[in-house]
Amino acid sequence: MIPAIGKDGPITSQLVTGSGSLDLQTPGPSRTYRLDTERGRISGSIDTLDAVKQAAAKVLQTERFAHLIYSSDYGTEWNLVVGRERLLARSELKRIVSEALLQDERIRSLEDVEVAFEGDTASYSCTVVSIYGDFSLRRELMGLV
Repeated sequence: MIPAIGKDGPITSQLVTGSGSLDLQTPGPSRTYRLDTERGRISGSIDTLDAVKQAAAKVLQTERFAHLIYSSDYGTEWNLVVGRERLLARSELKRIVSEALLQDERIRSLEDVEVAFEGDTASYSCTVVSIYGDFSLRRELMGLV
């Protein structure tokens, strides 16, 4: 989701219209296209929790600052943990993922965050708490640390 931006920055108050007010703090509909990554196609549409799951997976697969179509707030910076000590990599992974996912106003928080290492593979897991419900998220990163 893209935040509403006015000439003085993000709009956080209510917008008054002729027939009432529109609260910009309440997320709108989350209906979007269903991405079929196995076949490389768009197949139908999804809404609510499924849309949040897809958005979370997509933001974690997108490199931050690499695509002009996305704002500078979208994506992740996995390259920041390449070759780092595991202690630093653990805290950076937590920061990188929370920074990327919490940009979506449908996601309230990340709970039970765990980062584990086995060889040169780091695995990140957490519970994503969204306005539509909770779901588990897991991502393995090979060759980073």
